Amino acid sequence: MASARFVTFEGGEGVGKSTQVKRLAARLSEVGIGSVRTREPGGTPKAEAIRSFILQGKSESWGVGAEAVLFAAARHDHVTSLIAPSLAGGKWVICDRFADSTRAYQGLAGGVDDKLIDALEDIALEGHVPDLTIVLDMDPALAFERVRQRAIEDGMPALADRFEKEDLDFHRKLRESFLKIAEAASERCVVLSADQDADDLEEAIWLIVTSRFPEISHGRREA
Repeated sequence: MASARFVTFEGGEGVGKSTQVKRLAARLSEVGIGSVRTREPGGTPKAEAIRSFILQGKSESWGVGAEAVLFAAARHDHVTSLIAPSLAGGKWVICDRFADSTRAYQGLAGGVDDKLIDALEDIALEGHVPDLTIVLDMDPALAFERVRQRAIEDGMPALADRFEKEDLDFHRKLRESFLKIAEAASERCVVLSADQDADDLEEAIWLIVTSRFPEISHGRREA
């Protein structure tokens, strides 16, 4: 039986993290591995309430330091209520964003001191560091065009949340931040170009997962 693993997806807005989280969970199911799909901020009722508060922009006037604290509070509940119990129960956890996002958004791009980010991680994670982090990388201008086109196709307005409404310079800085994090934690992080077909990206991710964790099947799905 394959050991439970904790896999996170990181990257800027509109790079396709949610899609690939769903696809990886489906691939694991096909080889008999149970998993839990979740997201940050969110994943539990308390954390989802904090997510709504932040993304609606209600915390913006408090400053990025306060936002980092709110994210940590949500993360601590997420870890203790969902992530840790799921891993202890033998299920993989596949998470759309985790602690790297706070370090990128509020830390490197937002200017919050590393010491505060480190302290918040120590409190919130309780030792639960991902076994693998997939960083999906894409030019922010292309990513936002993708979001706009998707909204048009779905017949929905392209509404921007607290972070999506930041200017392009912020998102370029954010991209650089994720790449710096990946470089500093190269034993855990793998960077993949998100500017490719979703099926091709899925296959690239599956190859990384099966190579990193050889205890699971290396087989490909039947055509």
